[in-house]
Amino acid sequence: MASTHPPHPSEAEISRHLRPLPALIFSSRWLQLPLYLGLIGAQGVYVFLFLKELWHLVSHAQNFSEQEIMLVVLGLIDVVMISNLLVMVIVGGYETFVSRLGLQGHPDQPEWLSHVNAGVLKVKLAMAIIGISSIHLLRTFIEASRIGREGASITGEAVMWQTIIHMLFVASAVGIAFVDRLTQTRH
Repeated sequence: MASTHPPHPSEAEISRHLRPLPALIFSSRWLQLPLYLGLIGAQGVYVFLFLKELWHLVSHAQNFSEQEIMLVVLGLIDVVMISNLLVMVIVGGYETFVSRLGLQGHPDQPEWLSHVNAGVLKVKLAMAIIGISSIHLLRTFIEASRIGREGASITGEAVMWQTIIHMLFVASAVGIAFVDRLTQTRH
């Protein structure tokens, strides 16, 4: 039985029907491709950093205190969360702004990709940034026990500013989600 839907035209067919300026503007989205490839390279650097920190943890575990182990593990979690953020930006941004990935029905397609748009991507990115900020703040709170001692790597003022910045991230994410929800209910 033949399909009642006409086949999707190719980009070349669409571009042939556009005037030169709209065709150029539409094709300019491909200028983002090197940016996404660069982010893939950055993710490779984070994989190297993760493996380096993991080796540091495993090779020095006998000499580390519980607090030092916790700080290294939080660092590993931080690297993973930043890597997850990179995946969201690379996959979601490419799918939203450059071209479809054609993953429909693929068993490894991320659940969130089926309903990604610029608004959903902004909210997911804001939540990822809050998660990363939370890890940094937790590390700061753990290190805060050293404030005032010789060799302290943090000050009370730094703790205050990191907390304020984190709360601004949270408020921004709430604002982004609220605006996204308003625009979704109107459409």
